[in-house]
Amino acid sequence: MKSWQIVRLVAGTFILLSLALGIEGSPLFVSPWWLAFTAFVGANLLQSALTKWCLMESILRKFGVQPGC
Repeated sequence: MKSWQIVRLVAGTFILLSLALGIEGSPLFVSPWWLAFTAFVGANLLQSALTKWCLMESILRKFGVQPGC
């Protein structure tokens, strides 16, 4: 997998998991504060789209994950 694929995979997983933990109707509900984590991930995705820089992608490249499409 390329670094951009891993970033999207992790972001999508974090969003779905935090929604499951933060929405009251969910069987996994813990606290509505988990929705703040959803907002954090979304804000990071927005920031990386505007600045063309993503910290997680930089970290993955240091671990030898291939960049690019």
